[in-house]
Amino acid sequence: MAKMRTVDAAVAILEKEGATEAFGLPGAAINPFYSAMRAHGGIRHTLARHVEGASHMADGYSRAADGNIGICIGTSGPAGTDMITGLYAAQADSIPMLCITGQAPVAKLHKEDFQAVDIESIAKPLTKFAMTILEPGQVPGAFQKAFQLMRSGRPGPVLLDLPIDVQMAEIEFDIDAYEPLPIEKPKASRKQLEKALDLLTAAKHPLIVAGGGIINAGASAQLVELAEILNVPVIPTLMGWGAIPDDHQLMAGMVGLQTSHRYGNETFLQSDFVIGIGNRWANRHTGGLDTYTAGRKFVHIDIEPTQIGRVFSPDLGIASDAGAALDGLLELARERQAAKTLPDYSGWVAECQERKGSLHRKTNFDNVPIKPQRVYQEMNKAFGRDTTYVSTIGLSQIAGAQMLHVFGARKWINAGQAGPLGWTAPAALGVVRGTPDATVVALSGDYDFQFMIEELAVGAQFNLPYIHVVVNNSYLGLIRQSQRGFNMEQNVSLAFENINSPETNGYGVDHIKVAEGLGCKAIRVEDPNDLPAAFDKAKALMGEFKVPVVVEVILEKITNISMGVEINGVNEFEELAETAADAPTAILTKA
Repeated sequence: MAKMRTVDAAVAILEKEGATEAFGLPGAAINPFYSAMRAHGGIRHTLARHVEGASHMADGYSRAADGNIGICIGTSGPAGTDMITGLYAAQADSIPMLCITGQAPVAKLHKEDFQAVDIESIAKPLTKFAMTILEPGQVPGAFQKAFQLMRSGRPGPVLLDLPIDVQMAEIEFDIDAYEPLPIEKPKASRKQLEKALDLLTAAKHPLIVAGGGIINAGASAQLVELAEILNVPVIPTLMGWGAIPDDHQLMAGMVGLQTSHRYGNETFLQSDFVIGIGNRWANRHTGGLDTYTAGRKFVHIDIEPTQIGRVFSPDLGIASDAGAALDGLLELARERQAAKTLPDYSGWVAECQERKGSLHRKTNFDNVPIKPQRVYQEMNKAFGRDTTYVSTIGLSQIAGAQMLHVFGARKWINAGQAGPLGWTAPAALGVVRGTPDATVVALSGDYDFQFMIEELAVGAQFNLPYIHVVVNNSYLGLIRQSQRGFNMEQNVSLAFENINSPETNGYGVDHIKVAEGLGCKAIRVEDPNDLPAAFDKAKALMGEFKVPVVVEVILEKITNISMGVEINGVNEFEELAETAADAPTAILTKA
């Protein structure tokens, strides 16, 4: 056995557990941990400008690829409280992330010492496990448990708080004798899945709702194969978007009040059976439950048993990892295919394709200032199938989800449930760390972009190139739209005459100067016909300088994006596509 500091043991454990990508800010109370990382050399660290930004970078890294676990590191006191929004975003979307904080000495914890806060109690509601480690000998076991919990059942974040004297203490530890704890995930039985398949095949118009649990399980290929064998259309949720490519004939569109397709909602309303796999029945997906559930039966498969029945009671609930359930369903489907006992759903699929080819929102506008729909049309043209999009919340994200195209798992990275403004830029940097060869394109409104704009400097410092499309209407657009019901526009305008940048024409903040001042490249676009050249230039700049490139698009100030309170009552504020020319980048259109 070797005698070493607890922090040296902890860093060795990180490497053995396969978590070697860290984001954070050093400080006095966490310096021993930083010294251990330096001595070890196997953990890459990216210096953030704000600890919340570091937490979103770690979150983005975790979401970028199967098996990733990002690490966020900060000192005591406000560093931990700055991580809370990041923990919330990860917990809400079932993302594994390890947060490590420094802490005052154990003997000072009850004395209101400088930057001493009970971060364990603060973080507990937003983590699977939060612990202030008071005994040096508990450090290896705490890290071991943390990794097991992050990976078991419904994934999620953990926080480990390390008093500085615990970090400096020496313990006996042998990394060769350390083994990760077994991962625990429920698995559906054959009998359960037979009942689920029986319910599906008894229906005339069945659908598969594919949730983010399928992405988390790395089971998108199994989903597509199952859908193809059964010949049953798939409705991905926002968190499951990409589990089946948008141009697959069985991808029937997204359903919901905001991030949905007209054809997806119409197809869902025609269904009589739904099997949800790895999804939560989130309220922005379902709308009113009476409308959503009327006339159809439901099977719900989820890794977390208490998630089943939380929103409404299904006809059959099964606690299972999405990957395990899909493997079992595939085995049964293949058997029934060989026995020629599967129903023929080709007519139902043709109906869904008919709707997918005809029910589109218009995108081909030539207005100046630019209408946002045109931006997404040009993004579809400019960025290929391998593009990874990163976004969080606002009219930009809602319209993007209605009009952009995603062609694979983890190609749409979105803080779906928490939706914290400012998440997009740091998360995109984490995604670049996690997938350095990918083309990463972030999408923000101007307010989301301004929230953590300082993190652009991280991309410049560490050469983390991506394109950030900022649609600027100098408004809190989503809030302004929601205030329509109150007959007001209160505290939602970001516009002002910028005395240093008259070229912004009253739109306020000069994002070009700010981005360039932070070491990045930036382009402003005011005419829709200039968008293709701007995106080409952004790709060239990104390739040449290896830094984030901002493409700011000046929008009309007032745009209402399609949304409603029921899936059969979405308000369409703009013209709808009447011909293929009205929506030229739609996946499927009629001539």
